[in-house]
Amino acid sequence: MKKFLLTIVSTITLCSALQAQDVITKRTGEKVEAKVLEVSNSEIKYKRFSHQDGPTYILPKSEITVITYEDKTSEVFELDSQPSPEAMASAKVATPDAPAVVVEPALATSGLDMYAKGQVDGKQYYDGYKAAGTGTLIVSLLSPIVGLVPAAISSAVSPKEENWDAPASQLLQDADYKSGYKKSARKKKAGKVWTNWGIGLGVNLVLGLIIAAQ
Repeated sequence: MKKFLLTIVSTITLCSALQAQDVITKRTGEKVEAKVLEVSNSEIKYKRFSHQDGPTYILPKSEITVITYEDKTSEVFELDSQPSPEAMASAKVATPDAPAVVVEPALATSGLDMYAKGQVDGKQYYDGYKAAGTGTLIVSLLSPIVGLVPAAISSAVSPKEENWDAPASQLLQDADYKSGYKKSARKKKAGKVWTNWGIGLGVNLVLGLIIAAQ
């Protein structure tokens, strides 16, 4: 009986130990089971969970989406994080008395640059919101309550690609650029639509006050 209990306890302890790991999720979708050692302003240092006696890895925070720690808490990293100069350098070679420190190459840097460029261009060049914005404004001037319907629908629907007005069509061949442009264009469209609904509401409130004053 004692041997049976010891076996159960050992199994539970082993399962707990196997789950006590940090999980690094990269922007590429790759998940790395790790033991995070340090999180600085621009990079993280970690060891692979399956080889904690091995090299220490350094990864730019700009390539990380989230770290889920062993206690199930999470740390999310914004896209505008910039890799440190150290993280962009080549791998460091270990001395005989110390484990290696491996600097992972910033493979996603160009992708992040294109995504950011897409966001900037979408904000600057996209103007395909005009039809939706004008329609929302007209309906809202007649009735702000009814105007909520086109405003909600228009802001929820992503802009059609043929209305994106990207500065160069070949840029849309890049998936990262396209994703950034689409997100920025949709945000701009939603902002313009709701602004026009607000104008319609404001005009009706002013007219209501004028009529009430008379």
